[in-house]
Amino acid sequence: MSLEVSKQKKSIFKKFDKPLELNLLDSYKIMLASRLLDEKMLILLKQGKSYFHIGCMGHEAVQVAFASAMNKKIDFLFPYYRDQAFCMALGQSAYECLLAFFGKASDPHSAGRQMPMHYGNKNLNIPTSSSSTGTQFLQAVGNALACKRLFETKKIPFMPVTICSAGDGTTSQGEFYEAISWAAKDKAPVIFLIQNNHYAISVEIHSQRPGGLIAENFMNFYGLNTVKLDGCDVEKSFDVATKVMQMARAGVGPSLVDGEVIRLLPHSSSDDHNKYRTKLSLDKDKLRDPIKKLENYLLENKLVTKKQLESIYASTKADIDAVAEKALIADDPNPKDATTYVCSTMPEPIFKEAVIDDSCQELVIVDAINKALKEEMKKDEQVLVFGEDVALGKGGVFTATRGLSEDFGPDRCFNSPLAEASIVGVAIGYALRGFVPVVEIQFADYIWTAMMQIRNELCTIRYRSNNDFSSKVIIRVPVGGYIHGGLCHSQNIEATFAHIPGIKIAIPSNALDAYGLLKSAINGDDPVLFLEHKGLYRQNFAKSKIPNNTNFLLPFGKAAIKAQGTDICVITYGILVQRALEAAAILKDEGISVMVIDLRTIVPYDKELVFDAVKKTGKVLVLHEDMRFMGFGAEIASEIAEHCFMFLDAPVVRLAAKDSPVPYSPVLEDVVLPNLQNILESLKNLARF
Repeated sequence: MSLEVSKQKKSIFKKFDKPLELNLLDSYKIMLASRLLDEKMLILLKQGKSYFHIGCMGHEAVQVAFASAMNKKIDFLFPYYRDQAFCMALGQSAYECLLAFFGKASDPHSAGRQMPMHYGNKNLNIPTSSSSTGTQFLQAVGNALACKRLFETKKIPFMPVTICSAGDGTTSQGEFYEAISWAAKDKAPVIFLIQNNHYAISVEIHSQRPGGLIAENFMNFYGLNTVKLDGCDVEKSFDVATKVMQMARAGVGPSLVDGEVIRLLPHSSSDDHNKYRTKLSLDKDKLRDPIKKLENYLLENKLVTKKQLESIYASTKADIDAVAEKALIADDPNPKDATTYVCSTMPEPIFKEAVIDDSCQELVIVDAINKALKEEMKKDEQVLVFGEDVALGKGGVFTATRGLSEDFGPDRCFNSPLAEASIVGVAIGYALRGFVPVVEIQFADYIWTAMMQIRNELCTIRYRSNNDFSSKVIIRVPVGGYIHGGLCHSQNIEATFAHIPGIKIAIPSNALDAYGLLKSAINGDDPVLFLEHKGLYRQNFAKSKIPNNTNFLLPFGKAAIKAQGTDICVITYGILVQRALEAAAILKDEGISVMVIDLRTIVPYDKELVFDAVKKTGKVLVLHEDMRFMGFGAEIASEIAEHCFMFLDAPVVRLAAKDSPVPYSPVLEDVVLPNLQNILESLKNLARF
């Protein structure tokens, strides 16, 4: 059982050559408890008392070793689904594991909301995990950087270390590389523990990695310490764990630990490894069984007798059998709680009209956003701004963040790598430690590489942890066309994200709304997608006077009537509010009275105001810039048809972009996007109905 360290890093590694003591008998008891718990769960599964299982068998030694080296209640574990022994070594009981296995109300991971083995325990500094493979890497980096910031600013007395655990197959994910790069760049106190059992379900490691290697592929990665070890040897694993944790705590930077383990069970209870593994390979793995190896070591060194081992086995098995019966009859979740904690229970601020007088400054939208950011950063030092090109003299490609680095320092407003998944994933990690990241995705068209972090992570953290964890990240995103930006600088994304529960969406049409909504987002309690139309940033018609009272907040879900009317109601948002107002003014001279409603936020949207407007006018045009098919307007139209049908005097009409990418040429762009002429035509047709 040898330890291999990259040659150029041996001198650094030797500075931390005084490992803590490991209690081998205690380690054995935890490893055995996890093993017997796996065996019990498989029996219960066959009895139809649960539905799914992912085993830890063969991984126990390296997990218990690293847990034993951690400073409990200070350090953090970002786990993966095979980390049962790891969590038990940190303090989670077999009973709690079984509560999760049965999906009970008192399941500490998720109160029955997630499948078993999706670990999370606030009391043990184990942030909630999901099924997504490798998403924890970037979050762990963000968490580690947040801890480093708290320590360096003397907010906490000790430097916490973050351990991010994963399997070998996950190292094929792009976010793994992004996480290593950011961690090495900023010397994050994070350890990437790869439990390498050589199989990603059925795909053997030679089909995953160059040469079937992990540590060797990264040994010359600047700023990264790389270690390879026998993860079936608890002592060697503990020795490495103590050293890499001391290095991280001392500010040396991240480590990648490639721990060779074995997988004694199929990938999960839904898998049959006999379809792709030979009996020879399975028998070979059994020879490295970490529990058998530790038992032999304890006996050979006379640290325990065979009779004592038999007694430990019997008592552990009896305990697990007993708690299994207890967990099985524990209370199930209340059906009424099935949709609780999708979002925060914190109410929106009470709506107040902005107090505007002659002393108030008139600003365009981009400057109002800048003002809101400056005020909130001044008020709360936990507010951080980062993204591509947001810092220093550039201040963002649209200058929305100009002056923030100068006013608050490069540690409060800083540039990120050009990697959208990294921006959101690291922001989630920061938010889990209480920071308020306001991040910028430079163009909506490039947000899609961050979709996994948004859809499966950011938006589900509160729900899947039963409100134990939350991650308030505000994602600012320039959107929209009318600027001749072509296919990849003109996209509207609200409909896609409106379908995702757990995130709020704002899309202001003027400077005052942008100012008030952004401040509300930062002071709120939920993740927010804050959409800023590029075509509105410096338009005079979108200018507003901004109140001097910096406490002004505009609540989400509060639409505005921008023009009164009695014949037709136009429901819209963003840049098309102005086009609708222009059309309403023209039609007024023709005797057609048009009400214009600006939704301002689409999740939540103001149903009450919309329904009241429909009942007053009887005719509705739903207008938006995004494509018509499956656009957000379809949801508004459906809601009106369902709830206001008896008040309609005409079918609900939708006007939106053509179902096409947005072309570059102004001539072609004008055909694809809604314009004043076709808005007028739609309204006239409705008026004649």
